[in-house]
Amino acid sequence: MDRRNFLKTTIGALAASQIASPTWAQGKPLKLGFLIPKSGPAGIFGPSSETTTTMAIEEINASGGILGRQVEALFGDAGGAPSDTVQAAQRLWRRDGVEALIGQHDSASREAVAAMLRGQLTYVYTPVNEGGYCHTNTYSLGETPDQQLAPVIPYLAKEHGLKKWYLIGNDYVWPRGTNAAAKTYIAETGGEIVGEEYHPFTVDNFDTSLTRIRESGADAVLITLVGGASVTFNRAFASFGLDKQAIRLGTLIEENTLAGIGEANSNRMYSTAGYFDALDTPAALAFRKTYYDRFGADAPVLNTLGEGCYEGAMALRAMFEAAGSTETDAVAAAANGVSYTGPRGTTTLSEGFAASDIYLATAKGAVFEIVQRFEKVAPGNACTNG
Repeated sequence: MDRRNFLKTTIGALAASQIASPTWAQGKPLKLGFLIPKSGPAGIFGPSSETTTTMAIEEINASGGILGRQVEALFGDAGGAPSDTVQAAQRLWRRDGVEALIGQHDSASREAVAAMLRGQLTYVYTPVNEGGYCHTNTYSLGETPDQQLAPVIPYLAKEHGLKKWYLIGNDYVWPRGTNAAAKTYIAETGGEIVGEEYHPFTVDNFDTSLTRIRESGADAVLITLVGGASVTFNRAFASFGLDKQAIRLGTLIEENTLAGIGEANSNRMYSTAGYFDALDTPAALAFRKTYYDRFGADAPVLNTLGEGCYEGAMALRAMFEAAGSTETDAVAAAANGVSYTGPRGTTTLSEGFAASDIYLATAKGAVFEIVQRFEKVAPGNACTNG
């Protein structure tokens, strides 16, 4: 073959490969980046987040993948400072070529990641959050204070005659935002705030705080401490005998945290969330059976944070398929009103957030027992994501 014919043949082949590029793209794995805490105070949430993510990807691939493409999950550690989570997100995006990010980490890291992305990549944020924010092409699946506290505080106030609330949390945007909302709900019940304090993630002694709680006469304590800090606080709370003085309500006391607190230290403790391992709806029971069949009886315990990672993958599949594309602008145009099915049942995205059934559970030793359900509670926040 002479040089002219070689060039013609090569150019023709290149043109044919470009025409066939959609088919080629379908054969290329669709990479999704998962930012989960594998270290730090929230590291106790990491193992269950990873196993539920693995299960979601296996289920998606077994059913044909997303847009005809098999899905590959890549993980980044989101257990450190927000700057570290941003670096992990950048590596997943720029180096590894993920086409969307799912974040299961604290709100401070969410703000940093969203600022770095500037709406250039679809970003699904799965855990409990403070609400009241709006970032382009960011979608929040987790519970807001309007969902966790607006129905729960009046219920508990009536059940226990609560009047004096003490607020304690870690020092960042989620606890402060949650408590700002809680003050309104408490005031509406005729209650008052008798103390409020925030601690760094490094705190390992709460003796002074517990003395203040005792002296305040609080009959309820709202806890927005994370992971290890919550374990330390609640164990000490019981050792001070404060469980006889006040009930405890946590918005991030899930099954791993409860196991760390221990059955001897969980008296009169409540938790509010959209999912618990004890949930006995058909969807939750099917999810639970599949999970423990897949990973065994000794698998990391199911909880709202791990379940959120599973939902994050399912939500992305629904958004991509509604858009017919993984392109960020196409997803943004199609996402509002998209529904997907998960362990919480059918969830519909509306202006960047999701309505959810909310459950109030009480600790019975080292396990939760659900005592009340509040149906399809609105998130109380709107975001155009445009």
